[in-house]
Amino acid sequence: MQKETYNVIGVMSGTSLDGIDLAHIHFSIVDTKWSFKILETETVSYNNDWLGKLKIAVDFPEAELLQLNDDYTVLLANVIKTFIEKHNLQHLDAVCSHGHTILHQPQNGFTLQIGNLPKIAKLINQTVVCDFRVQDVQLGGQGAPLVPIGDRILFSDYDYCLNLGGFSNVSFEQNGNRIAFDISPVNTVLNFYANQLGLDYDDKGQLACSGKGNTDLMNELNALDYYKKPFPKSLGFEFVKTIVLPLIERYTIPIEDKMRTFIEHIAFQTVVALPKKQGKLLATGGGTYNDFLMERMQYHLPQLEIIIPDKKTIEFKEALIFALLGVLKLRNEINVLSSVTGAKSDHSSGVILK
Repeated sequence: MQKETYNVIGVMSGTSLDGIDLAHIHFSIVDTKWSFKILETETVSYNNDWLGKLKIAVDFPEAELLQLNDDYTVLLANVIKTFIEKHNLQHLDAVCSHGHTILHQPQNGFTLQIGNLPKIAKLINQTVVCDFRVQDVQLGGQGAPLVPIGDRILFSDYDYCLNLGGFSNVSFEQNGNRIAFDISPVNTVLNFYANQLGLDYDDKGQLACSGKGNTDLMNELNALDYYKKPFPKSLGFEFVKTIVLPLIERYTIPIEDKMRTFIEHIAFQTVVALPKKQGKLLATGGGTYNDFLMERMQYHLPQLEIIIPDKKTIEFKEALIFALLGVLKLRNEINVLSSVTGAKSDHSSGVILK
């Protein structure tokens, strides 16, 4: 007989490089209905050395990647162990960890999340469920996005679930299937330009708000091939590095103008992505703190109720859902939807390490 309650930790590191998110979660399931409580949470920032490595790791040769994976697994283990000890967490069923994506090339049958080496379970002395993307890519899927099954199970009251992180992604029900895909880059681009001005990020979007939109740049961004592709589809940092940033850099305009234009681009592509422009939309991720971005989205979607939840849900929703994916894997239940990733079938993805 399956358990009805689970005590787990969800761990996530996103492409925006904000840090490692950890969330202690209690799940319960009664008559097939799941509920959750987000308890202790923490985001552990990367030091400058790690930030520098993770920003350029996409270009590392194989030997350097192998070393990076080993080093990052040790780093992640130390962060998780410290979190467990700090909050005196006991009787955990599992630590469910996404790792950090370095390479994501589903078209080449390849995706790499570092920090998922088998030794992590020994280092923290816990059961670890991790490496959620690889199996899906092997089954012909995009390996992303994986969050939508959690949206369906935990946030079914909303017509849309939108996450605004390094990239934006959306999920919703359509004809009985959960549909989800990456919409566009968000903080991977906005933070790049904030960094050029000596800032970690554009606080509340004030810099972008002070700029002027550039119509030609906006039109070129909106004409990129990715936006014409049907879903399922997903984005990796390679898209930003090789296509988006070189395109923007061809324009000799103030950084504030580049940011303003890109905010409009994000809002515009969000409108294009939503089949009906009304109902309730749950917005989470660091991008929700960009007041200017949220204003522009609401402006373009006047009939849609955009709901920003409590701080823990905003910041730790992905950690929460990877915790759920890990629990579903422990139960040998489906945790990846083929309607979302394009894989040959729904499946229970991930590796259980002990």
